[in-house]
Amino acid sequence: MPTQYLKRILTARVYDVAQETPLERADWLSRRIGNTLLLKREDLQPVFSFKLRGAYNKMAHLSADQLARGVICASAGNHAQGVALSAQRLGCRAVIVMPVTTPQVKVDAVIARGAEVVLHGDSYSDAAAHATALQAEQGLTFVHPFDDPDVIAGQGTIGMEILRQHTGHIEAIFVAIGGGGLAAGIGAYVKQLRPETKLIGVQTTDSDAMARSLKAGRRVELQDVGLFSDGTAVKKVGEETFRLCREYLDDVILVDTDAACAAIKDVFQDTRSILEPAGALAIAGAKAWIERESAARGEPVTGRTLVAVACGANMNFDRLRFVSERAEVGEQREAVFAVTIPEERGSFRRFCELVGPRNVTEFNYRIADAKVAHVFVGVQVGGRDEARAIAANFDAHGFATLDLTDDELAKLHIRHLVGGHSPLARDERLYRFEFPEKPGALMRFLTSMAPDWNISLFHYRNHGADYARILVGLQVPREDDAAFAAFLRTLGYRHWDESTNPVYRLFLAAGGETA
Repeated sequence: MPTQYLKRILTARVYDVAQETPLERADWLSRRIGNTLLLKREDLQPVFSFKLRGAYNKMAHLSADQLARGVICASAGNHAQGVALSAQRLGCRAVIVMPVTTPQVKVDAVIARGAEVVLHGDSYSDAAAHATALQAEQGLTFVHPFDDPDVIAGQGTIGMEILRQHTGHIEAIFVAIGGGGLAAGIGAYVKQLRPETKLIGVQTTDSDAMARSLKAGRRVELQDVGLFSDGTAVKKVGEETFRLCREYLDDVILVDTDAACAAIKDVFQDTRSILEPAGALAIAGAKAWIERESAARGEPVTGRTLVAVACGANMNFDRLRFVSERAEVGEQREAVFAVTIPEERGSFRRFCELVGPRNVTEFNYRIADAKVAHVFVGVQVGGRDEARAIAANFDAHGFATLDLTDDELAKLHIRHLVGGHSPLARDERLYRFEFPEKPGALMRFLTSMAPDWNISLFHYRNHGADYARILVGLQVPREDDAAFAAFLRTLGYRHWDESTNPVYRLFLAAGGETA
């Protein structure tokens, strides 16, 4: 069987449509992790994914009669594009069943290739069941996205290219796993020629069917799968892919959403290309493996040559907002805290002095209690150890602190909901301020606030722009109008009075009244 797959891979018909993609050193990331990380750039394929290889190889081996009847497949998007392009090249009909959760960019790309799209179900498994029914009804040939020897062999050509492009020692190759076709194909080739090279699969913590199956010794079907990494959202791995992965995989690494987002940013910094979540899993897995191995050995793992398959770049543009938000936490460069400070004069300034010159990424506060204030704050850090040290320092100075860095509720929702009506916000005036964004600028702004008026609301989020934009509520009695006007003139920051804004009146003002 091993030699059979070697022959299939060596004779695979992928290069009619696919290209041999480069194996590039990620210079910036390699320096950061202390190892040489090579990226196999499958995101540069004509359909921005490796899936083209397996799809075309399968369809190129169909008979003329099968092609005349047409083909059908189920896919979360990348295999669909491969089948659509292959059908276009071979001149046959293609019906593609895709989950309704598929990013629109992938749906549009399939339609643009002339394929017929049917949206059904929330995951690949749901779409596959519907595709099977349509296949029987219409007499079409099913092109499986992973559990087919010709498809596996097509993906295996990636392993062939890697060994040809890098003739030196490779410590490990990291591969994202959904149904397992990519890992099975690469393993079937690499392990025959370089058995000393580790093959490590990477899955998300909420779509880990292969990891569970390998542990159980049988294929395990998940009840639900996470959809952030839609390209690997598979409830049950293939029968043939499981057999091959069981034989060739050395390990499976699980990573979370934050780690995937951080890996997307890592690749962007090195290549200026944006991978989709599934496309970045191998990079996230390589980083996690280095961290795990270093901890196990009690010393940093350095000087190794690692390969990560950047397997796809079909990213919905509107998802970038979420990726950007979570990348800093994922690469352990942002810590998020809930800090309780006494609601008394001078405590806010003391807290700012503790934060010091660190780059503040977020600062949210709304007056809610006459005795204490609860502040939601994000701080840029160099790692988890620094985050723990910051929290301990806050506690030591009398500011009770909760580390929310790993709290999903806080990161997804609470950070956007700090606020609301407060009966304590009497005489509140709401102002927007703007000033050049640079490290320490926020703290300088805070310390410039006049001590005579209480800060009742504060919102700031670092968006990486040239200018910082801050919303501040100050409690200023009417008799202080002249003094407040003089304060604004001497402050030196651009500002806008939002006290009569109807949105503020509706959601934040003390009485909740409309303007």
